[in-house]
Amino acid sequence: MPTSPNPLRRRETSRRAILDAALQLCAELGYGRLTIEAIAARAGVSKKTIYRWWPSKGAVVLDAVDDAASLVTDHIDTGHLAADLHAQLSAVITLLSPPNNSAITGLIAEALQDDELAHDLRERLIKPRIIAFKERMRKAQRDGQLAPDANLDAALDLFYGPIYHRLIFHLGMPDAEQLHMLVAHALRAFSPPDSTP
Repeated sequence: MPTSPNPLRRRETSRRAILDAALQLCAELGYGRLTIEAIAARAGVSKKTIYRWWPSKGAVVLDAVDDAASLVTDHIDTGHLAADLHAQLSAVITLLSPPNNSAITGLIAEALQDDELAHDLRERLIKPRIIAFKERMRKAQRDGQLAPDANLDAALDLFYGPIYHRLIFHLGMPDAEQLHMLVAHALRAFSPPDSTP
């Protein structure tokens, strides 16, 4: 006897199709030209389905970017802080590079005009990743790889600020050698006395 379709599976399949469609269309058209109608058509769902789950295209794209970031930007701990930071920042750079950069820069630009989207972007996408960064850096402090009094807010700005500066002003993402130099210089500011990162 055939079993009836699982509504939770169907819902997740539709959700995944919508998020994938949003990222694909951002890459193809740019965030500014993205519409809910286009997302619905690409995903094979109705606009009503999208609006049942998200209030705006910004909310859809935020979920899509959050999903994509969760897959690639975790902090690893091999015991070698410089290498771990290089790996994590490389993953962030990949996420901020074409074809994904249109979705992210579009979200940032729209969040400047939309307080609710700005709140969601900060609380759901940015803050959890700041917490993960600081947890990794505190572990490095406990292991003696960072000075015990290292200011982790300043460290956050020194590691990630240059990448977002390059993103926003279309200066191109750092290549592997530039990233290695960025990590080395930033770590030097926070290393314990008489040590090398």
